[in-house]
Amino acid sequence: MINKLCDKIIKTGAPIVVGLDPMLGYVPEQVKAAAFEQYGETLEGAAEAIWQFNKAIVDAVWELIPAVKPQIAMYEQFGIPGMIAFKKTVDYCKEKGLVVIGDVKRGDIGSTSAAYAVGHLGKVTVGSKSYYGFNEDFATVNPYLGSDGIKPFLEVCKEEKKGLFILVKTSNPSSGEFQDQLIDGKPLYELVGSKVAEWGEECMGDSYSYIGAVVGATYPEMGKVLRKVMPKSFILVPGYGAQGGKAADLVHYFNADGLGAIVNSSRGIIAAYKQEKYAKYGAENFAEASRQAVIDRREEIMGALGAK
Repeated sequence: MINKLCDKIIKTGAPIVVGLDPMLGYVPEQVKAAAFEQYGETLEGAAEAIWQFNKAIVDAVWELIPAVKPQIAMYEQFGIPGMIAFKKTVDYCKEKGLVVIGDVKRGDIGSTSAAYAVGHLGKVTVGSKSYYGFNEDFATVNPYLGSDGIKPFLEVCKEEKKGLFILVKTSNPSSGEFQDQLIDGKPLYELVGSKVAEWGEECMGDSYSYIGAVVGATYPEMGKVLRKVMPKSFILVPGYGAQGGKAADLVHYFNADGLGAIVNSSRGIIAAYKQEKYAKYGAENFAEASRQAVIDRREEIMGALGAK
């Protein structure tokens, strides 16, 4: 799957992943009204609204981008109907040929970790048959429990040729409370990065491992260090745009081949119509605003890389 991701980045010229993190407040009133007319102001109505919102955005941007990243919490808040909308979103994106990164941030051990891995990336056995559950291509994983929490995912990734993005240095302001603490003179995030590189050696694609890392755009100097620590690991970069990461900061996350990183933008794209820059599109043309936001981000990122 990492080979497919690299190929699609090269083809689209856009190392961008669109975060499908739909809060109801992002969904235009006409989309909510149609959903509520059909299902009422219920969990089912909310789930239908976010599904139709997602579908319209995917229809507008799918040929411009290599990947999407649905954040499962935004769906879980609506219970079972929300999880159905999550699954419909994953399936639809895969039909469009997009790589799907399930932002699920799972982290446990033993049979629990194995069940998470099977549910999101692999197949579950039911009697004499096997079925895919959510069937994303990559999943985000929290490594706090150590190798016991990662190895069950590695086994499924090897079997399915799918991948992981392991949290190394996250973009939130308080990440340093734990991640920056020094251990034998090195920050914890660097030690975790070394483990990601080690785990990744077991799961190599053509040029990159399918075991990657999450490193926030808000910490470019740390990103520069981690790029050297994990030369064959793809880096998923959150925090660009809305959280303060700048295009010029992104150059540190890429390798000389122009690959090695993919930059996430969530509300900056899916809620673009709410921004002054895209106000001319209006709520009725929210998907077209999202399309233009993708084009603008592609130009920003590629411009920064070209100036590297």
